[in-house]
Amino acid sequence: MKQKCKMRCYLHAFLLCMLFTFFSLLYVFSQLASTLEDRDEWDLREQGVADKSSHDKGHFLRKRPGSTGLRHHGEELDRCKSVSYWSPYWRLPADVCGVNYLMEPSPGERSVKVVDEWSHLAVVACGPRQEETLTMLKSALLFSKKPLHFYIFAEDELHDSFRSAMDSWPQMVHMKFKFTIFPITFPKENAKEWKKLFKPCASQRLFLPLILKNVDSLLYVDTDILFLQPVEDIWALLSHFNSSHLAAMAPEHEEPRIGWYNRFARHPFYGRTGVNSGVMLMNMTRLRENFFKNDMTAVPLRWEEMLMPLLQKYKLNITWGDQDLLNIIFHHNPESLYVFPCQWNYRPDHCIYGSNCQQAEQEGVFILHGNRGVFHDDKQPVFRAVYEAIQKYQFGENMEKSLLQPLETSLQTTTHTYCGRSSHLFTKRLKQSIMSVQH
Repeated sequence: MKQKCKMRCYLHAFLLCMLFTFFSLLYVFSQLASTLEDRDEWDLREQGVADKSSHDKGHFLRKRPGSTGLRHHGEELDRCKSVSYWSPYWRLPADVCGVNYLMEPSPGERSVKVVDEWSHLAVVACGPRQEETLTMLKSALLFSKKPLHFYIFAEDELHDSFRSAMDSWPQMVHMKFKFTIFPITFPKENAKEWKKLFKPCASQRLFLPLILKNVDSLLYVDTDILFLQPVEDIWALLSHFNSSHLAAMAPEHEEPRIGWYNRFARHPFYGRTGVNSGVMLMNMTRLRENFFKNDMTAVPLRWEEMLMPLLQKYKLNITWGDQDLLNIIFHHNPESLYVFPCQWNYRPDHCIYGSNCQQAEQEGVFILHGNRGVFHDDKQPVFRAVYEAIQKYQFGENMEKSLLQPLETSLQTTTHTYCGRSSHLFTKRLKQSIMSVQH
């Protein structure tokens, strides 16, 4: 009798498990079906508003980093005559320019093979982040020798002030860059949820491959980033990608004993200590075309098919928002990620308890990431000193006298902190960049 009771209990438990599994699969497939329906409705929409960018000649598509044989439209654009491909998720307002970054030649017009010398850099700015964003863009322009195309995603009320600020920069600077401003755009379903994930608008970066459909490769950076050497140097890492690599990021921590993911995460993450998405280099053509392994279904999914189900499954378990979702994705697809060293994304964690970024010790800091607000408070004064030196510098002044010397004076007051004692790492590469530009 007892044995029959036990058998019934086991049977009930088994049936409950089967029912739970069935409804879980049903939910996942319903999410996938919804996503696929939306994707099928994607259409061509023509935008006809002036592009507020400096010299905007030609648009390019590059399938592999470093490849030639690119398609080029030789006509100079006096205004925005663009065709962009948007799903219902990405319908731009009529007064916003959605630029088509690949313009097909008209019938009878020959394709001209050119090398795309532009580095493409995207940033997302919401709330009180405008001045920080402009300082980041300034740092990119100061040391880069190749032209830059900025893709600025910002709240509508920031658009005019961004244009005014960048238009006020000297003409000699305008020869080095062009820019396009986009609205913040999320999937119509769960838009509020996406926008509030971790920080305002930060998760916009997840949708860049779907919005900038004709941009082949892109460097995304957070607003609290400073370039201490030319952008084209990190752009050159695209040529290090093998045939499987889709994106590149730096580790979240070098030292597992102080790592966050390996000690506290309640979800899968990449490698030993996770990755940090504040500096993210992407081959977006591959991201759009690839199928990703996942833990929601045995069927590999495309990028756009995966994001919403992933959020629904893990939204109660993630702390760092979109960065956590990227860690989950590349945990299941480790062969798709190229990991670059910590000096390309140097944060307070690399010096706050003593120096633990070996590559920066050898070569200096390449890109400075002032996360946790250290550019604006007194917790890590060495980070704030670098930020304020670049912010106060005026284009056209002698960089050694007006940027480097004031910075070195400020750094002498930061030696009471561990990071301040490593301040020589902050200026090592910066000195080389300044010498290279001035010579």
